[in-house]
Amino acid sequence: MSLKKIIKSKSFKVFWEPILGDNPISVKVLGICSALAVTTQVIPAIVMTLAMTFVVTFSNFIISLLRHVIPKNIRIIVELVVIASLVILADQILKAFAFELSKQLSVFVGLIITNCIIMGRAEAFAMANGPGLSALDGLGNGFGYGQILILVAIMREFLGSGSLLGFPLIPENVYAMGYENMGIMVLAPGAFIGIGLIVWAQNEWLRRKGKQRNV
Repeated sequence: MSLKKIIKSKSFKVFWEPILGDNPISVKVLGICSALAVTTQVIPAIVMTLAMTFVVTFSNFIISLLRHVIPKNIRIIVELVVIASLVILADQILKAFAFELSKQLSVFVGLIITNCIIMGRAEAFAMANGPGLSALDGLGNGFGYGQILILVAIMREFLGSGSLLGFPLIPENVYAMGYENMGIMVLAPGAFIGIGLIVWAQNEWLRRKGKQRNV
């Protein structure tokens, strides 16, 4: 299959659309709580992205497999059970292999179950589509969620702490000349500022893209 056919395929669109065109955070404004809580540093943001992507991908896949046998009146309960089981699994894996990061993320991994992106994709997509497409939809939404988290975390860690991935980037002589880190960036308003700038940039890009198409 040629690259052009792949790009035009439904599978590619299902995967790619949440990453750029219909991002769950910057367009749908979902999953904001974790974007505020875990983006003061890049590494926790990456770990949260991996955990979230794991849960949303496999929950979509499992729920899609079960969609024809789940009674409609208890479908929300079944979806919650599947999602909660995957969250517990992700939390236990994190505690086993990255205990310090697990402590740093605290309750926020467990709170993935309350993330409306996951339940929204299960209801809106996995219950109506096959396992393959549902897994791609989950993967795309996980990556779309993660790219915003990581971008905000890069901004907040660099401006708020003068570092990136834990490594100092601003020389000591710059601090000696009077430079100070932006303390607001390590507080919740810093996350709002970062998300707001990304939302503005994406909306501006989509607006210009729409104008070009109309021309």
